[in-house]
Amino acid sequence: MRIFRSTAEVPADFGPSAVAIGNFDGLHSGHRGIMRQLTSEARARGLVPAVLTFDPHPAQVLAPDRAPKLIMTVDQRLRALEEEGIEAVLCLPFSIEFARQTPEEFAKGVLMGILHARLVLIGEDFRFGYKQSGTIDTMRELGGQFGFETQPVMLLRHGRERVSSTLIRNLIAAGDVSRACRKLGTPFTLEGDIVKGEGVGSRQTVPTLNLAPRNEIIPAHGVYVTVTIDPETGRRWPSVTNIGTRPTFGGDHLTVETFLLTPLEGGAPRRIELRFLKFVRAERKFESAEALKRQILRDAAFANRLHARLKRSGVG
Repeated sequence: MRIFRSTAEVPADFGPSAVAIGNFDGLHSGHRGIMRQLTSEARARGLVPAVLTFDPHPAQVLAPDRAPKLIMTVDQRLRALEEEGIEAVLCLPFSIEFARQTPEEFAKGVLMGILHARLVLIGEDFRFGYKQSGTIDTMRELGGQFGFETQPVMLLRHGRERVSSTLIRNLIAAGDVSRACRKLGTPFTLEGDIVKGEGVGSRQTVPTLNLAPRNEIIPAHGVYVTVTIDPETGRRWPSVTNIGTRPTFGGDHLTVETFLLTPLEGGAPRRIELRFLKFVRAERKFESAEALKRQILRDAAFANRLHARLKRSGVG
């Protein structure tokens, strides 16, 4: 997949393309439906399936006090788009100057002039251009003027509930990672570097890997059934993860500590991905390190049973 970080990086002979526009944070099941529609239409028409997205999120520039904590890092989003068959992504730096473009300037300068779009897919609530003045109808009119077709995409609903990045953020923040997983179509994943802990676990409870997460949103404090993956080697381990401040030991800062349920062989990873499957319990203070260790082993037993069920069902 080709990744362009500015319009200047897009070659003059790029396209013609079919383009989906949006932030696509989390790339949830609704977004993935858009990508399937995009790639299918692109193949049928001989177009390059491309995505136009933004970094930073527009709200971080226009209303930073109301900007959401993002589900994915930019790298996670790009990898997920590639997995969905997208061949090119223009990840535009969003700025005040960019936001001042009129809908016509955006359609003419970016969609036609840079991406040579012949088909544009946008959500039914999509707004663009200065003061979000452009709508689907605006895009249709501009497409008629500049030579591309506009297709609105219906938003996905599960029952009466609309699937959205906002809903999923709220579920993750509340610790409901199982429901978030169903909305995302894949487990919520934290990624980052392994950092040195204070050694309390290895001395008094159980040894853990300590993650410095790159993601903005972190699940609620508590214990979770997880899968730990080393992205450099593909190694993976069933695991149980605690997010919190280690109140038993008087901690005062956030830690993400993972206990692997199978042996760590081949050396400790430098980076890991943590896929969250299920909330187990809230974090609490125990009367002693030994009491905490006993609870961790009970948590591990619960996690092992869940992993075994998932493996039997072909999910694990």
